[in-house]
This record gives sequence, structure tokens and C-alpha cells, in this order.
Amino acid sequence: MDDEERELIDGRRARGTKRRAEIIDATLAVVTRDGAAGVTHRTVATQAGITTSLSTYYFATLDDLLVAALSSVADAYTARIRQIIDGPGDKLRGLAELIAESGGPGRERALAERELSTLAARRPALAPVARQWRENVAELAATLTAAPEAVAALVATSDGLCTAILIDNVPADSDYVHRVLCQALGAHRDAAATAR
Repeated sequence: MDDEERELIDGRRARGTKRRAEIIDATLAVVTRDGAAGVTHRTVATQAGITTSLSTYYFATLDDLLVAALSSVADAYTARIRQIIDGPGDKLRGLAELIAESGGPGRERALAERELSTLAARRPALAPVARQWRENVAELAATLTAAPEAVAALVATSDGLCTAILIDNVPADSDYVHRVLCQALGAHRDAAATAR
């Protein structure tokens, strides 16, 4: 294969990657606007300004489309949590700030992620990706405690805070979120100390 053929193939690949990203963004926009029930190849294609057949070319089934959309959000959260885990400073503060974004600039993505994660209860293809947020928070919690109950408490508290922030639809106070996360870990520490 010569250089000209490689450039042609690379150009096609880049256009395909860009088109997939546009379709995923359109899917997230539909989920945010209409909920997961509003996602069809037709509504996504209309949102993306493409034909339905082009949408189905890139994502053969609706589950493929929904998994790709949820994966894009989950991957972004995974990267953020990985930065918190690997970075310096208060890991709970970093998690609190991430959760608080659900009530501010990250609301649209958080809402789409929550909607698609809930849909995973009915669409098993989404379940592995939907678990990613909980697994990431559990990984972060495991850097702070070895107690399985404390890890579970932090995961449940994080989920509950995200849901409450989305339902309230107001900017979240990261200091308050931080105090609640500390309480989730602290309550377990207090119980462990009493049991000794």
C-alpha cells in the first residue's frame, strides 16, 4: 500500500470516527430532551442532521446506539475519577466537586447518564456500562477504607446525591456534598469503633 492509499484510508477512518461521535452526541441530546424512551434511529438521525440509514450504518441496533451513548458518558466519568484517585489532595473533595457538577455545567451529561443507567434495568445490554460509575466510586472508596460496608455506603451516598441534585435542578454546594460523603465514611468508622 502506498502513501496515497494510506492517506485515503486514514481520512475515511477519521470521518467515520467523527460521524460516530456526532451520532452519539445527538443521542445524548435526545435523551436529555425526551428521555431514553425518545431515542430511535429516526429521532437521533434528525437531531444529527443525517439520514436514518446512516445512523443504522454506524449503529445497527438501538441497543448498540444506547450502549455507545452511555459509554461515552461513563468513559468521561472514569477518566475524571481516575484523575482524582491518582492525583494529590482530598479524594472525597474531588468526588464532591464531580458530583456537584451534576447541578451545574455537567447537568446535561449527568441527566443522560442517569436516564440511560436506569434503563439498564430493562435493557441488559446497558448493564455492564451502567455499573461503571458505581465501580469507579467503589475503587475510589477503596483507597480510603478497607471496610466493604464503608465502600458500599460511599457508593450509595454518591448515587443518592447525584439523583437528588438532578431532581432539585439547582446548583449543588460542593462543600455540603463533601460533608455528606465524609459522613458516609465516618458513620462506618464510628460503628466499627463502637463494636471493638
